Amino acid sequence: MQARAAWPFDVTGHGLGTVSRSIQQRVCVAPPSPSQLKHLQPSNAAGLAATALATLITAGGITLGAQSNIGLWALGQGVLSLAFLQWFVLLHEAGHGTLFRTHGVNRRVGRLAGALALIPFEVWQRIHARHHRYTGWQDLDATTALLVPREVSRLERAAINFAWWTGLPLFSVLYRLQNFWNVPRIARFLGHAKEARRAWASVISLGLILTGLVAFIGPLTLARVAGPGLLLSLAAQDLILLSQHTHMPRHLSGGKKVRPFTPMEQEPFTRSLLLPGWLSTMLMHFDLHELHHLYVRVPGYRLHRIAYEPANQVGWVTWLRAAKRLSGVEFLFGNREQTGLKL
Repeated sequence: MQARAAWPFDVTGHGLGTVSRSIQQRVCVAPPSPSQLKHLQPSNAAGLAATALATLITAGGITLGAQSNIGLWALGQGVLSLAFLQWFVLLHEAGHGTLFRTHGVNRRVGRLAGALALIPFEVWQRIHARHHRYTGWQDLDATTALLVPREVSRLERAAINFAWWTGLPLFSVLYRLQNFWNVPRIARFLGHAKEARRAWASVISLGLILTGLVAFIGPLTLARVAGPGLLLSLAAQDLILLSQHTHMPRHLSGGKKVRPFTPMEQEPFTRSLLLPGWLSTMLMHFDLHELHHLYVRVPGYRLHRIAYEPANQVGWVTWLRAAKRLSGVEFLFGNREQTGLKL
């Protein structure tokens, strides 16, 4: 397993750039049981540090993005792209209840992170929980059901292939709209009418907040200060999100009642796109996606301390080069047996 830098404010005592000794000394052949990892618990101090870091980077990016100097402005867009990625990861952790130890703080920070990630927090919680429950069952997971193999129209094919070839962030935009804003579509995944009403309330409230923010700041000012940074972040999220489960083995329920795969059975359906160590640290090891699925209650900023090397880890450059050899349609709707892409 690639050695990973510890979270800079990790209360375990490891500093920035250090490596957990347990990982240096030993890599388990078999995954440890969840009971062996009970010591890897959420920490309010670590959660606060992660939130503070994202806030500082966001403030720095906005300050730079507001400058008239083109060099400083461009630097600000790069900084903001990282900040938006961090807020998405914070949303993910808060939704699992693993960013902070305190439940209420997870919800409050989760709502803030959701607003900055453009995803309603309460909808995220429910849809993402179902994603973990039905990982491996493509048609039962709202986030993968749209990629069930089907006949793709000529217009869809052209749009998908163009976005995949150019890097335009079509997929992370549709991921948000279809899975977290399109309540009529996701209502069947929510289960109960009460959950659908809650989803509508979450979508409407965040929609009003974002509309008010745009009106207060001004759409042109907001687009100039933060627009390119947001687009860069969404483009990066395209690759990260699509790498995690797309073009992996999958099952289809066909409308039948099926047994969900347990977390410890989900490794074959999940891929870890390993990022550079510094970026993995900044994103609380969000790239260790197989470990996250195996140990969903372990905070992201603790995942690097699990001494187990999953089967589907791949460096991001290796994966990107191989995946981009396929067309967008082949990658999204095909499978490993058809294309031979088994990274």
